[in-house]
Amino acid sequence: MYKQIYLKRGKEESLKRFHPWIFSGAIHHADEGIEEGDIVRVITSDGSFIAVGHYQIGSIAVRVLSFQDIEINDSFWHDRLKEALDMRLAIGIADNPYNDTYRLVHGEGDHLPGLIIDCYGQTAVMQAHSVGMHVCRHEITKALLDVMGSRIQNVYYKSETTLPFKADLGQENGFIYGGTDNNICIENGLKFHVDWLKGQKTGFFVDQRDNRSLVEKYAHGRSVLNMFCYTGGFSVYAMRGGAQLVHSVDSSAKAIELTNANVGLNFPDDQRHEAFCEDAFKYLDEHDRLYDLIILDPPAFAKHRGALHNALKGYTRLNLKGLERIKKGGILFTFSCSQVVTKDNFRNAVFTAAAQAQRRVRILHQLHQPADHPINIYHPEGEYLKGLVLYVE
Repeated sequence: MYKQIYLKRGKEESLKRFHPWIFSGAIHHADEGIEEGDIVRVITSDGSFIAVGHYQIGSIAVRVLSFQDIEINDSFWHDRLKEALDMRLAIGIADNPYNDTYRLVHGEGDHLPGLIIDCYGQTAVMQAHSVGMHVCRHEITKALLDVMGSRIQNVYYKSETTLPFKADLGQENGFIYGGTDNNICIENGLKFHVDWLKGQKTGFFVDQRDNRSLVEKYAHGRSVLNMFCYTGGFSVYAMRGGAQLVHSVDSSAKAIELTNANVGLNFPDDQRHEAFCEDAFKYLDEHDRLYDLIILDPPAFAKHRGALHNALKGYTRLNLKGLERIKKGGILFTFSCSQVVTKDNFRNAVFTAAAQAQRRVRILHQLHQPADHPINIYHPEGEYLKGLVLYVE
């Protein structure tokens, strides 16, 4: 069976509450010869089994795969992936003719910590965030193809930047099964190019689908500014919603190229859209145009707790700039995707920005990740996406 890790006295309490992480400080000792990525059994100080999971060097030492004393084999991967698919079918996001873009596996939210799988048409993009999931990638692919059947023809493995660099795995992105040049997917009836080769995350921000639909609802007749536009998702939805004009801004020339391509896919030769390759803060500082609707969806300002203070200052500054560029009666969509920034942290940053701008602001909606990015009730850290929709007087 598997080698074992032994916990210090009292360190099993969080595991009794089914939290799926074991921190390095909780470990008393371990069997010799355990290597990064190995599957290990976890034993309490009184000698009882409590969990089985992937071992990794670092702060999170074990990511729990099961609280039952089972073998992690082909049947395990098949059953977990089938549970994930069944949930997506139950909520109507899979096998939807108007939407072939969704997250099939969301790490801890699907009891598979360290694994992300996004589906784009007939291509699944798999991403490992732990050495253990990387080691198991071929078994996971086999189970994925079995569970998904004809839904999936290609599996692209994209973990070059998500695996710990100290593990020195020499990982390169590429197709692990099949292969295709067709990178167009459908989200709520709109078409998008997905850049799974070089793009951020798995190539598209699937987690903003519901929030993009809300932008569409509010866009009619409005002038719209989409900051940090990346693939132009919010811009395309705003145009379908009847926006008067849409400006998309991103500091990446590749993002602007992708945004223009996606606008062209859905609204060829539409003169309402213009894209600007410019730093967000510079654009907001130097352009004095006011807008009816502004979307602020920046990349994570804080990837670890040590960066939290500066991140909150950044969110305050960004939202202040946004509030200075919005018309009376305008609507501001503002987001944070930083896991270490809590909902209260984020709201306080936006509150500070509103006070500094001396604008009267009302909260219309509190936004979060969609249902195909489920939050394990025993792992509240999985609630990473926060958003507010503000009415600005």
